[in-house]
Amino acid sequence: MNALVTCGFQPLKMGNFAGLSLVYSYGALFFWSFLAATVVPLSSEPPLVFLVRSEDLVAMPVLIGTLGNTVGACTTYWISRRAAQALPEPRKVPKSRAARLFNRYGQPALLLSWVPVLGDGLVVLAGATRLRFWGFCFWMALGKGLRYLVIALAALNFL
Repeated sequence: MNALVTCGFQPLKMGNFAGLSLVYSYGALFFWSFLAATVVPLSSEPPLVFLVRSEDLVAMPVLIGTLGNTVGACTTYWISRRAAQALPEPRKVPKSRAARLFNRYGQPALLLSWVPVLGDGLVVLAGATRLRFWGFCFWMALGKGLRYLVIALAALNFL
């Protein structure tokens, strides 16, 4: 049975909804990864693993997840940068673990921006200290992308 559903002026066959659901799946992965990179306590691995396993693809889910996670971290960076500018003057506070790591290793410490809690601290610290944006983006996106690649390859080969 070849059922037709009209959508505007173009008739769509029911089989075309598989492609549409794939677009929604990638949109959900981007949105979920974006939220996971902010202070919202979410894990972006389940939608990534789902897409890798259901589509037997690695590159596109890794790229979409990395992009969403990177944009989310950039949002946190800019919020912390603006908040730090609004403060009257910095107070003396004990250094956090993220601050010690950042002072010791510099920008490459942002490779660990994917680590829960510690990574959020690194991103906030990078924004508050007005770290150059493009240097921040490079190291942070590289760390997040490598993490997603490892998870996707593990999901494809071991699950």
